[in-house]
Amino acid sequence: MLKGIGPVNARNLVAYCGGVDALFTDRKLKNTLEKVPGIGPKLIASITDKKVLPSAEKEFAYVQKHKLRMLFYLDADYPRRLKQAEDAPVLMYVQGNADLEAMHMVSIVGTRSPTDQGKRLCTELVEGLKNSGATIVSGLAYGIDIVAHRAALKQGLQTIGCVAHGLDRLYPGEHAGTAKEMVEQGGLVTEVPSDGPFAPGNFPARNRIIAGLSDCTIVVESGPKGGSLITADIANSYDREVFAYPGRPTDPRSEGCNALIQRNQAALITNANDVLRMMDWLPKKQKAPVQAALFTDLQPDEQTLVDIIKAKGKVDIDELCVQSRMAHGKAAGLLLNLEFSGVVRSLPGKVYQLN
Repeated sequence: MLKGIGPVNARNLVAYCGGVDALFTDRKLKNTLEKVPGIGPKLIASITDKKVLPSAEKEFAYVQKHKLRMLFYLDADYPRRLKQAEDAPVLMYVQGNADLEAMHMVSIVGTRSPTDQGKRLCTELVEGLKNSGATIVSGLAYGIDIVAHRAALKQGLQTIGCVAHGLDRLYPGEHAGTAKEMVEQGGLVTEVPSDGPFAPGNFPARNRIIAGLSDCTIVVESGPKGGSLITADIANSYDREVFAYPGRPTDPRSEGCNALIQRNQAALITNANDVLRMMDWLPKKQKAPVQAALFTDLQPDEQTLVDIIKAKGKVDIDELCVQSRMAHGKAAGLLLNLEFSGVVRSLPGKVYQLN
């Protein structure tokens, strides 16, 4: 409830004050606050404002009345994936029975005005992820978001909507029916309190929750700008896998996806199986055995890489370059050929192992 205090400043405050309680009980708090980086006179006034605690008590009463969950960043049940992000929300509100620690969490995002093909690809993607038991995360917005949520509900998968407002309202209102189903088969998540302002800046901020909750982010269709590209950028900054469907160069709703792929910010996919394979989520019995003959037709440089991977078990591309004394571009090209040949497969984090 402290005005002007974001996630990073909040963590600094707790660290410098030696805990949360001291922020509200230390009589010499002002002296301590003056030593905290990024905290000036204006923020000190906000922190010491006597109206803060009554506002917090009012919010807590709302939470109890509506049986919401609150997840504080120091709590044991705060989602482990989000804990890895230094700008993750300090506090989140959760409505529903969503398991934020599910084994597989997949964010699906895209344009608010998808083509019929984009909707079909999104629906088929969720259908293809069913056997992995993935939880589908998105923003409950128009377009690809709501298609992903509804497809997840239809397939019996948990689905989580990250919204940019308090849980005392719902935007867009047309999705209220779907949101009600999601509370029973997943849930809604936000960092905005119930009386929080409905501000445009909340939308980019909530995109980091979408990216941070998930193992990977998939962009189905996107223009050259927009929230889905922001989410993809954030996922990359969190070192999470990003995937994108390619589209026609002349289609403006594929421009963003094509750019992500072209800049190596997203791996190209054409179906759910590509995601399962690249995330190493395929059941062992579905993995095609590699014939020994594949290893007999390798070029000398390819054989060098295979020998290193065989000796290490799993190895990232940087170590492969060091061990083989190859340039990064050359090694990447050879690894791509080996992957197409079925000799190796790539794992999250650009790690490789024999197939």
